[in-house]
Amino acid sequence: MKRYVMIGGGVAAVGCIEGIRSLDREGEITVISEEDHPVYSRPLISYLLEGKTDTERMKYRPDGFYKENGCRVFYGRRAVSVDAVSHSVALDDGAKTAYDKLCVAAGSRPFVPPFEGLDTVKYKFSFMTLDDALALDAALFESARVLIVGAGLIGLKCAEGIRDRVGSITVCDLADRVLSSILDADCAAVVQKHLEQNGIAFMLGDTVQRFEGSRACMKSGVAVDFDLLVLAVGVWANSELVKNAGGEVNRGILVDKKMMTTLDGVYAAGDCAEGYDAALGARRVLAILPNAYMQGNTAGVNMAGGEQEFGNAVPMNSIGFFGLHIMTAGVYDGEMFEDAETGSIRRLFVKDGRLAGFILIGGTDRAGIYTSLIREKTPLDTVDFDLTKKVASNLIFSQEIRRKKFGGVV
Repeated sequence: MKRYVMIGGGVAAVGCIEGIRSLDREGEITVISEEDHPVYSRPLISYLLEGKTDTERMKYRPDGFYKENGCRVFYGRRAVSVDAVSHSVALDDGAKTAYDKLCVAAGSRPFVPPFEGLDTVKYKFSFMTLDDALALDAALFESARVLIVGAGLIGLKCAEGIRDRVGSITVCDLADRVLSSILDADCAAVVQKHLEQNGIAFMLGDTVQRFEGSRACMKSGVAVDFDLLVLAVGVWANSELVKNAGGEVNRGILVDKKMMTTLDGVYAAGDCAEGYDAALGARRVLAILPNAYMQGNTAGVNMAGGEQEFGNAVPMNSIGFFGLHIMTAGVYDGEMFEDAETGSIRRLFVKDGRLAGFILIGGTDRAGIYTSLIREKTPLDTVDFDLTKKVASNLIFSQEIRRKKFGGVV
């Protein structure tokens, strides 16, 4: 009977469990979860603060998931080391767990710059986990002045979630635009204007030089007084367990298309893994929920003796702020085609006769059509590209391809 161990209790671990159980119903599965909560959907934590969901509806799988899949779960336990020779994992309470196959799905952690005086700030928070959200929730009050350091996805979703519960929100970022990792300057300006119209103030191209209690002294010389501080600068992949065990890491744990690391019997999946980006044609950490599940599922199938590869991942983001929907995927390389209407922008990037990436703001219906073109590297001379530039529709494909892709739907 095989012994399977998962380090991490998130979406990647769920994918791994389901991958294992698709082939092996008898093996022992042990899950080591640093969080005390059953698996939940992390992107929903801002909606929890907004009152649009609750902890019950945030669950990614029903309460009986682990029991039904024969899993032993250690909640609130942290793996401190992996011994790749003896095939064992040491926990923070001194216990050891042996494995035949191991999946490291340890996720990521907030990157906190070494700001001068940060230790003088009494009320400071991260915004990555359910516990982070609950801690911030308990601290909010109606007149609170909130400073968010970081104008990326995490910082802006936090701003949306708390807007109606505080007095003011200021977001600062060293970058000169919001969402600088996924939007170009023109599209970022549209999103920033929408956020400002909904009560969010920005200080871009500027960041904190030092903290003096509840005052942030900015590099520009401006002083910002606040009651609550949220640090959302970025994240680090939790790759140390594999690195310290002798495995190869870069920005994340290096894995092949089967999610295998360079250590015998050890796999990795999710935000800690650096897998293959089909759009880029190289390895990259793709820290998005669907990718985490698929990587975990691929790892689980292979851990159980199956054969599965996941080599068509692409960077994707689907997000909304105060009713404005945004979707991006791929890389912004090559020739750009734009279709801009009132309140919406559609930018497609074409390189070597294939769709390399896209940015959609406003109209995001059926954007999966575009994503499939990127994943499958579809030659654009085989589709109606003039129609593609204006709308995402099955009709861009020939009737024969529609039959193959969508069955009887033509």
